[in-house]
Amino acid sequence: MRKNLYNRGQVIILNTILFLAVSLLLINGVAYPILSHYTATQGLIQSKQSFLLADSATNEALYRLKNNLTIGSTETITLASSSATIIVTNTPSGKRVAITSPGNTYQRNIQLDLTLGTGVSFHYGIQSGQGGFVLQNNSTVTGNVFSSGTVVGNGNTIYGDVISAGSSGLISGIYATGTIYAHTLQNSRAGKDAFYYSAATIDSYTGSHVTGIKYPNSTDQTPVDLPIDDAQITEWENDAAASGTATCSGGTYTITSSVIIGPIKIPCDLVISGSPTVTIKGHIWVTGNITIQNNSILKMDSSLGAQNVAIIADDPTNRLTGSLISIQNNAAFQNSGTTGSFVFMISQNNSAENGGSVNAITLSNNTTALVAYAAHGLIPLSNNISLKEVTAYKITLQNNANVIYDTGLPNTLFQAGPGGGYNVLNWTEI
Repeated sequence: MRKNLYNRGQVIILNTILFLAVSLLLINGVAYPILSHYTATQGLIQSKQSFLLADSATNEALYRLKNNLTIGSTETITLASSSATIIVTNTPSGKRVAITSPGNTYQRNIQLDLTLGTGVSFHYGIQSGQGGFVLQNNSTVTGNVFSSGTVVGNGNTIYGDVISAGSSGLISGIYATGTIYAHTLQNSRAGKDAFYYSAATIDSYTGSHVTGIKYPNSTDQTPVDLPIDDAQITEWENDAAASGTATCSGGTYTITSSVIIGPIKIPCDLVISGSPTVTIKGHIWVTGNITIQNNSILKMDSSLGAQNVAIIADDPTNRLTGSLISIQNNAAFQNSGTTGSFVFMISQNNSAENGGSVNAITLSNNTTALVAYAAHGLIPLSNNISLKEVTAYKITLQNNANVIYDTGLPNTLFQAGPGGGYNVLNWTEI
């Protein structure tokens, strides 16, 4: 009897053990997938949170750069108690932004490559501000002309359209092969149509004065700002300064032999002479005057491709009589070898805007410059100057000067600044 009870006890224990084992297997079979799914879900959530943080930091950096807001070389952004690090470095064509999210198992890092973007374009061979545009002697323009002031000549020819905007707009003494637009036309002719409010003396020339249709009492064209504003130029200056500052000698930085330079800030006058070939790899900001002479060649580095480069004369302490550019004795400029790339010579001299007569940019002796720009100053052109484009507060053409408008220039877009900022070249998770 005892033996039977003993055997029964063993059976019960074995059954219990077996039941527990089966139960544990069943529980594990049910619980493990649940736990695995929970772990995977938590990992996915953490990964998405990490990516959201990195992506938010990327967008923050992009927003600041595109809107010309302050951003340091290293920044930190915090979201939901987690932080990501933003590292901004300069590249030959713009900026590189590297984003590092929190250093955990689910770290998500992003790299953003930005190229100097769109925002400003030239649509005219000649464009002047309120100071207007004057043609003298036998000077001509091959291309379109836009002026927020007057356009005055003495029988000079403009091979294109001419616009003198605003209620004070005046086109006088001009023959345009294209269409003309002005509030008042005086002693002028058009190869196509003529839009004007009044034109008492449009027929002073003999022959066919308006080949197309006359549109009297037309609405005045709206004046437009010049294509580069000061904020944009300041950004280019900051980009140049961020890459380093040159060392001057006796108040001058002199280049007499071939060299590769830029982006860089030069805190004094810049003189280039002695026929060197100067290869430009980025923006150059000169806080003084610029003199380029004696067959010197300035060319863009081929790595810039379709990008453009600005060489700026801007002394913030002296824009009335300083911040000048003088290009003489057959100095020449070359692009990167890619169609649509240009060198821009920019002066921030503001003498003309303040009623003065100081020349912001002076070009002489058959000098070839691709683009000359002085939004606040005067640019006089004389002799056989041949430019791709010139824009200034006031422009005068003398002797046999001829501005030849490059047909690719309307598609040439400037970099950075409030109007365009940076374009995204590459957005990659690393």
